[in-house]
Amino acid sequence: MKVQVSEFIVKFLEKMNIEVIFGMPGAHILPVYDSLFDSPIKTVLAKHEQGASFMAGGYARVSGKIGACITTAGPGATNLVTGIGNAYADKQALLVITGEAPTHIFGKGGLQESSGEGGSIDQSALFQGITRYHKVIERADYLVNVLNHTAKLLSSDVPGPVVLSFPYNVQKELIDDELLSEIVVRSPHTVSAFDVGKLEQCVDLISKSKSPVILAGYGCIRAGAGEVVSQFSRLLNIPVTSSLKGKGVIDECSKLSLGSLGVTSSGFAYQYIDAEADLILFLGAGFNERTSYVWQKQLLNGKKIIQVDINPQQLDKVFHADISIQGDVSEIVTELMKLCKHKDVLHKNYPDLQQYKAMVKTNSVESGQAIFNGQFDLVRIFFDELEQCQLNQLTVFDDNIIFAQNFFNVSKNHKYYPNSGISSLGHAIPAAIGASMATSDTLFAFIGDGGFQMCCMEIMTAVNYNLSLNILLFNNQTMGLIRKNQHQQYDQRFIDCDFINPDYQLLAQSFGIDYAKIETAEQCQQFFKQVDFSHGIRLIELLIDQDAYPNYSSRR
Repeated sequence: MKVQVSEFIVKFLEKMNIEVIFGMPGAHILPVYDSLFDSPIKTVLAKHEQGASFMAGGYARVSGKIGACITTAGPGATNLVTGIGNAYADKQALLVITGEAPTHIFGKGGLQESSGEGGSIDQSALFQGITRYHKVIERADYLVNVLNHTAKLLSSDVPGPVVLSFPYNVQKELIDDELLSEIVVRSPHTVSAFDVGKLEQCVDLISKSKSPVILAGYGCIRAGAGEVVSQFSRLLNIPVTSSLKGKGVIDECSKLSLGSLGVTSSGFAYQYIDAEADLILFLGAGFNERTSYVWQKQLLNGKKIIQVDINPQQLDKVFHADISIQGDVSEIVTELMKLCKHKDVLHKNYPDLQQYKAMVKTNSVESGQAIFNGQFDLVRIFFDELEQCQLNQLTVFDDNIIFAQNFFNVSKNHKYYPNSGISSLGHAIPAAIGASMATSDTLFAFIGDGGFQMCCMEIMTAVNYNLSLNILLFNNQTMGLIRKNQHQQYDQRFIDCDFINPDYQLLAQSFGIDYAKIETAEQCQQFFKQVDFSHGIRLIELLIDQDAYPNYSSRR
């Protein structure tokens, strides 16, 4: 049976098990939208295309499925760039459908044309560096080939964004719907074929090591390896630290957790690795700028290194490992455990980590090196209360990062998604909205007042779809990181960092959502006694002194 290409596209989305698509309609993409009318796929209308791409990314991170968004041509597509770039950096499976002007007017200056002809915007060039695949489909006869390639990339072990652009007239062409059977939807994960001999070498290094440390990254979360890494850690008494994106791989309240490693962290993990470790096992963790303290060589000097990652591009990228293994982290750690048990590898002795952390904290305070002083006590108290209120399942999207990294212990009931990727401000709220379509967890978005004003219109998207969301807004009336750097490195020559905020209570009232303002510890404690975080939308404004600066240097 012949169907329009627009309907064929929707059938392809259904075949890819896409359940929700975020976006904004426009004239050039209306045929696809019309076909979505009769589809079980849920459509979500964002307030801005960038918000739609962040929503799709948040949905993908929480669900483990393909995130999808849809926009019109021209500005609809260009407004997606930041969200697509973020997904590219995070290696998220993101499918983007955009419209395009009809092919017969290419090069003539058509409205919102982005064909690259006749001086128009070249959409292909625009997306080339931030997608795994981008194609303007100018004819229907090769559509099946394009969709097969799309399915393959989105289901690969190292996925990324795919952008497909359909001219208006092509969407209305007819195609045989039986061709859908020629599109192969692959399993999203393949079984690793790793070198067993290398595993034997790993066990030998671990056996000889006196003080190994596991550095767990986001690859562990992607692989669902949290439990197996925890088991491995307990089997041999190996302490675990994480990258920021890997925060929560193991329960951070456990006795083997060192918290997260990085320039904006408390320093527990850094001190331990520097002073105690003789072997580091990198499990699904890159050694990026933040994690590595801007690639400090002394952190790895004199230490043996084992690196495991499913992405071959990560292996030996910024350091040379003694043993590097490409493969699924969960599978490899499972095999390592079996071998360690078989060879009776002895438990490791390590200092009491609670005492060790207390010692590091005392020393840092006495030396003036503590990352936070008393000006941040209210923030610490808020996170203490959040941790103690014991929400059954909590999912957090965090724009701010530095506070949660240090004050919030991610337990087995928590999922924590920091603003990684290209670290775009304004990410947390739309990402949490996208995530709400994939989970029934209690949702929080942590965000500063600068980032909030980049995305606050998306609160109305949450209102429109009757979602539940808690927004923790840090209000210091400044772009905090910029002001800190100008304070530390530019002789307090403050420029374009400070601003006047709106009245957030009135803003919340205009959205029709709940509001709370926290200025004291007593108000914070009372607030937690009264609120049901699992229902409704609320804006929680927490005041911070504009001249309070975390004590770290990003060397910028």
